[in-house]
Amino acid sequence: MGLTPTVQAYLAVVVAVALLRLAELVISFRHRRALIAAGATAIHEPQFKWMAVLHAAILAGAAIEVVTLHRPFVPALALPALLLLVAATWTRWWVIQTLGRYWNVGVVDSTRQGIVDDGPYRWVRHPNYVAVFVELLALPLVHTAWITAILGSIAHVFVLRARITAEDRVLLANADYVARMGAKPRFIP
Repeated sequence: MGLTPTVQAYLAVVVAVALLRLAELVISFRHRRALIAAGATAIHEPQFKWMAVLHAAILAGAAIEVVTLHRPFVPALALPALLLLVAATWTRWWVIQTLGRYWNVGVVDSTRQGIVDDGPYRWVRHPNYVAVFVELLALPLVHTAWITAILGSIAHVFVLRARITAEDRVLLANADYVARMGAKPRFIP
């Protein structure tokens, strides 16, 4: 028994998301190297590996769940989930464009080089994390991989809590950042 057309299309979406993640890693590596060369400080964050593992596990888990457990394609769930996925991905790329040379996947103290407070940062301090969370929740639901969506989201809360704590420790230590961004909400305007 071969894969249905909806499963094939879904797997193509999962692969596309994975390829976007790889492209982001290339961009991030370049930005991080340039930031450090310009005097920024890379912050050791042992939790990063867990974030990377979780992201890969959600992508793989969604695909495996759909294929092995024969998850049905439910248009009433798929369409809103796909719209959320597209909106979240668009938001993440808006974040990347807004942060420009400052964007990377690690925590780097580059606050002495400037503070970004435009784009989605006009309203919240951490729009990227909101977008990533929504994206990794929506992706499994496009083809009813609800186990991956639930378990991935629960794990993501813990991983993001550690990451945001590490990042806020760096950002909130800078008086300019606090003056321009400190009063803004973390996630929801």
